[in-house]
Amino acid sequence: MIPRYTRAPMAKIWEPESKFQIWFEIEAHACDAMADLGIIPKEAAKAIRDRGGFDVARIDEIEREVKHDVIAFLTSLAEHVGEEARFVHQGLTSSDVLDTCFAVQLVRASDILLEDLDALLAALKKRAIEHKDTVCIGRSHAIHAEPTTFGLKMAQAFAEFSRCKDRLLAARAEIATCAISGPVGTFATVDPRIEEHVAKALGLEVEPISTQVIPRDRHAMYFATLGVIASSIERLATEVRHLQRTEVLEVEEYFSSRQKGSSAMPHKRNPVLTENLTGLARLVRSAVTPALENVALWHERDISHSSVERGIAPDATAHLDFALARLTGVIEKLVVYPETMQANMDKLGGLIHSQRVLLALTQAGVSREDAYTLVQRNAMKVWEDGADFLEQLLADKDVTSALSQDEIRDKFDMGYHTKNVDVIFKRVFG
Repeated sequence: MIPRYTRAPMAKIWEPESKFQIWFEIEAHACDAMADLGIIPKEAAKAIRDRGGFDVARIDEIEREVKHDVIAFLTSLAEHVGEEARFVHQGLTSSDVLDTCFAVQLVRASDILLEDLDALLAALKKRAIEHKDTVCIGRSHAIHAEPTTFGLKMAQAFAEFSRCKDRLLAARAEIATCAISGPVGTFATVDPRIEEHVAKALGLEVEPISTQVIPRDRHAMYFATLGVIASSIERLATEVRHLQRTEVLEVEEYFSSRQKGSSAMPHKRNPVLTENLTGLARLVRSAVTPALENVALWHERDISHSSVERGIAPDATAHLDFALARLTGVIEKLVVYPETMQANMDKLGGLIHSQRVLLALTQAGVSREDAYTLVQRNAMKVWEDGADFLEQLLADKDVTSALSQDEIRDKFDMGYHTKNVDVIFKRVFG
């Protein structure tokens, strides 16, 4: 994580202090369960919880010597607890602590990301309703196709990020598992009831069957979900970037009064926020392949996944958190230019109504092949000579022999293209 793209609440989850606090809670909850089961004295469990503590610098110092992070933590903990520390970590293995902690961290990160998605969805819904009837040109292959509305663009994004939220909720549930099952996951040295106690205390589910680690297919799905969300961010960011191009300029990122766009050209107002989002999306997706490769560990465990997760988990969650918040700000402050949208639609002299004329000709008895030829030959004059499409059609005797002038003019009614906007909005927003 780098400060530029990291927000404080997400950063806190991955700080050593937070991690070791979760480790302590896992050990303390396990001791409470062992005391209830009569495995260790109740007084010991109480002393561990009352006097339990650790020092991050001291843990780092010990780890430099012993080359083992969990042992270093347990040693620091023992220095605070005293004699009763011999009852800590009874029957547990390092992965019980590491993997259960990782689950807690990913759940907490998910909760922040879900809040981010809720804020983005609220912004998208507001702008969708605001521009429900703001007509603009729809494009396929980046070329003018037929009219749509800017509200529909926002509604489509709302629906997409609603699916993202559903996927993240599912990924959160899948990752929220606890493993306190001892070496190679057999519970030979730790009673399964201890796992159940710790899981309940931490708001997790028990892992039905672990090896010495929680199976990494869960984590692969989690990071894949983050990657999909990142791609949805990039899709919307790319839409804004294209619509802000000078030749289009239908929308624009908010540009504050003291903002500067270029060190060389004072006139520039660049889409820097959405360009940044495109880059952040690439970073989040870069975590997906390593997470998939972590699934294939050797036998009951190895630690080839460990170094990967130490990097991708803080980075991917922090980058996605930052990106979602930034995208929400972009949408909330996005400047929309309806007049430019109308002007852009008018640039092609009515060609956007070609399909309606084509269909009207077929309904009037002209074969589809002949109707296509009639419409296209008039459309090409608009492309090549800048003619007006309606005037070309009205002057074409082959067209007017099949359709009256009023019938032709009727096919240029803009309202035809927006008549079902309310139906779509009802589907999306209920």
